Amino acid sequence: MIGYVTLGTNDLDKARSYYDALLGELGAKRLMQLEENGFTLYGVDMTTPSIALTTPFNGQAAQPGNGNMIALQMQERGQVDDFYHKALELGGSDEGAPGLRGDEGPMAFYAAYFRDPEGNKLCAFRMGAA
Repeated sequence: MIGYVTLGTNDLDKARSYYDALLGELGAKRLMQLEENGFTLYGVDMTTPSIALTTPFNGQAAQPGNGNMIALQMQERGQVDDFYHKALELGGSDEGAPGLRGDEGPMAFYAAYFRDPEGNKLCAFRMGAA
């Protein structure tokens, strides 16, 4: 259902550098880059959901949304931990360290929350028992 989500940026070069390194941890890469407006699409391939960066079309400053978040599904809890730590190492900020939210079991929710350098909120999560 979701093709891609877009994050606004005020510093396209810095944002590209951050997401090149961060999303590369998941095997994602730049799939498309349009220089006229800066639209940069990251993903594993063109058939799976992706993340795009761009400067706002209206020319105003990009601002993180209140209540907006992108959640990225991981295959293992250790991958949640590693991705979160990489996000902070690259200049992101903590919004909730890796850990179990709720009870352990087949529907366990293990997650970590962070913001990119421009304040966009992301979550790395793994559903299921350890």
